[in-house]
Amino acid sequence: MQSIIDPKTLWITLGLFSFSCLAAQDVRPVGDANPPRLNLEQILENLERRNAQRAATLEGFEGKRIYRMQYRGFPGDLDGEMVVKVTFHAPNSKDFTVLSENGSRFILDHILKKLLEAEEEAAKGDNRRNTALTRDNYEFDLTGYESTPNGGQYVLKLLPKKRNKFLYRGTIWVDATDFAVVRIEGEPGKNPSLWIKKTSIDHRYMKVDGFWLPVENHTESFVRLGGEAKLSIEYQDYKIVQTARSSPERSRRDNSGSDIVHADTPASWANQILGANPR
Repeated sequence: MQSIIDPKTLWITLGLFSFSCLAAQDVRPVGDANPPRLNLEQILENLERRNAQRAATLEGFEGKRIYRMQYRGFPGDLDGEMVVKVTFHAPNSKDFTVLSENGSRFILDHILKKLLEAEEEAAKGDNRRNTALTRDNYEFDLTGYESTPNGGQYVLKLLPKKRNKFLYRGTIWVDATDFAVVRIEGEPGKNPSLWIKKTSIDHRYMKVDGFWLPVENHTESFVRLGGEAKLSIEYQDYKIVQTARSSPERSRRDNSGSDIVHADTPASWANQILGANPR
């Protein structure tokens, strides 16, 4: 049976920093007696400016990812794991080398490898600009401020301004010193499939030699026929291989940050599994 979804609609990546850092948070609503130091517009101006500076400075890095996919439900249970070496070259080139594969051939070929293809697609040209975490693409609302062991974080709600398969809605946590996204919780801005009841995304970042890069991603989708799909991505062994002095021209060109979550891939797993013959 032929798959009922275009493989191009597959994609979500990337992930983030430790759950233990959030265990003893002091949450203060915006209306509290000690509000955040900056208002929403100031936070967003700093976020966009610092994202552009980081993108303009980071010339390249290497790392390893471990992808794990688990599906439980109709027409049968499936598991797969793939270890990948990633090499990034500014502004938008990523090379993927598969180091090992285990499990369902269907999961490996039709799900996990499609994630890599979709990541390459999302990083190109207009896609990169149209999915950046900016006021051009999202509506933002400042909802709180949290004190954590790693410092203060602004809490923002966001909604996509347009229908784009790579956008999401939910909550982001922004480091109050570096103005970098350290965590994302959300769901696709639009559900790409009638098969899916709900998809949830939890994406976290950590600081590596001055740059905020993904550390873990967990995505879960619930299928209307009773199935459940889970994807996890672990990011390991980062090595910053090249940096450059920032320039205003490149900052404007690269104003998209690095590795922002794109949000419709998980909800497409069920389409692939329900609409094709697993092997």
